Amino acid sequence: MVQLVEADIRTREVLDWKGLHVFHYPLSSCSQKLRIFLNLKDLDWRSHPIDIVANAHLTPYYLGINPRGLVPAIVEDGVVHIESNDIILHLEREHPEPRLVPADRREEVAAMLRHENDLHLDLRTLTFRFLFDPAHPTKSRQDLDRYAADAGTVQGARDGDVEREVLFWSSYLENGVSDEQARASAARLRDALDGVDTALATSNHVLGDHLSIVDVAWLVYVERLTYAGYPIGDLHPHVAAWRYRLLEQSAIARELELPEALRGMVADRQRALAAADRTLAAVCFPGVNTASVAH
Repeated sequence: MVQLVEADIRTREVLDWKGLHVFHYPLSSCSQKLRIFLNLKDLDWRSHPIDIVANAHLTPYYLGINPRGLVPAIVEDGVVHIESNDIILHLEREHPEPRLVPADRREEVAAMLRHENDLHLDLRTLTFRFLFDPAHPTKSRQDLDRYAADAGTVQGARDGDVEREVLFWSSYLENGVSDEQARASAARLRDALDGVDTALATSNHVLGDHLSIVDVAWLVYVERLTYAGYPIGDLHPHVAAWRYRLLEQSAIARELELPEALRGMVADRQRALAAADRTLAAVCFPGVNTASVAH
């Protein structure tokens, strides 16, 4: 669990906050996962939106709360926790009902969430290649230099995750996302979703009959990939059916809807890629019949 020590926290006002405060961004996949968890638990929390497109996550204020500059983060009665899966497992222990982690499968669920988290950069790679326009990056070299200089400590030590973030963005600014990188990321995600599809072939949820945080984690990925043009229905038919079932729940669906302001942008991006025959399916899965791609 990534719980910050007091010396890590430079925005000192949060040490006096009471209740549960959540820093998040609407389109952040990790934020979506946490918000769905909070909805399903029916927990009371105060919202603190952080506009990562405007680089609000790189300001001294927010880096003083989360030295990694990532969302989500929570402040719970003056204690700061970062990293979405750690936050979720922490809150599950504090608020076990309704149960989203089976009591007899906690270690298995933790391992599955680590696997999902290990694929986060692959999800980001496909997002930045096929969902957003690389001609308009949201960060500059100066932003990254400031980020690297201003990031603080995590549990008293300089944190390697900041270097990973700077490396990703530096590569993106200099080279974009190549076909080779996109195909490698798509292959890893396809392999993981094949496993999810196999599990769903014989049950309504990934771990059996009951909804768990593992379903939420994978649904967030599936929804993002669907917007980016990944052919879910063709490659993973059981996942596609499961997705539709879960989206019937308002507590889940409302956190995954694209904001009105972004719908046109995403539609325009997909039309432009289709006109150039450079969609995700065309680049990463050229042999797949994509007539039944889900939207």
